[in-house]
Amino acid sequence: MMRSLVAAAALTLLLPATAARAVDRPAVVPQVLPMGVAVSALALAVEDRTGYQRTSFKHWNSGDLPADGCNTRQEVLLVEAIEYPQIGPGCTLTGGVWWSYYDDREVTVAGALDIDHMVPLAEAWDSGASSWTAQRREAYANDQGQLASLVAVTARSNRSKSDQDPAEWLPPSGSEEVLCRYGAEWTATKLRWGLAVDELERARLLDIAAGCDGTDVEFTPAP
Repeated sequence: MMRSLVAAAALTLLLPATAARAVDRPAVVPQVLPMGVAVSALALAVEDRTGYQRTSFKHWNSGDLPADGCNTRQEVLLVEAIEYPQIGPGCTLTGGVWWSYYDDREVTVAGALDIDHMVPLAEAWDSGASSWTAQRREAYANDQGQLASLVAVTARSNRSKSDQDPAEWLPPSGSEEVLCRYGAEWTATKLRWGLAVDELERARLLDIAAGCDGTDVEFTPAP
């Protein structure tokens, strides 16, 4: 909840009130499920990467607030900053502090961060996005409608993850809190976008859920 409030405040500061009102959306009530129930709700399917190209997912676009002069990457960095950076011409960000939860590291240089797609683009393609329109894939690749979809992390941890699912890669931090958060956010992203899981991925997510008693998955179905 606190992260949601910070996100809203950060983006509102970027635009005058009239412009902010122009991008208001109807309120949507998130769905909340216990993690084990949420994982079990995911469709099971065999993955298929036939035809995948990263360029099939246009990013970064002009973001949720085109008038702010920042692209999606920059908007995510502004939302996730724990100490707000200065914004220069072309939305150049200087100063600021971020926390990369994958590897439990503080970062003070925006350029040292990657914006990770919680469910990587290739994994999304394998899991159902291959049948989407180009417009829907662009919406997925720039999704700021759910905070878990895009996350600022160290470039090293993001590139270590690459396009792997939880059966193949988990955050190196290793703490129970991080593992539960990651499993819940992965599941939330797949539920939001109606993406399937394969058998090994589902089994690993259920293993994680078994050790995360009391962890809920909160998601809002994508438009």
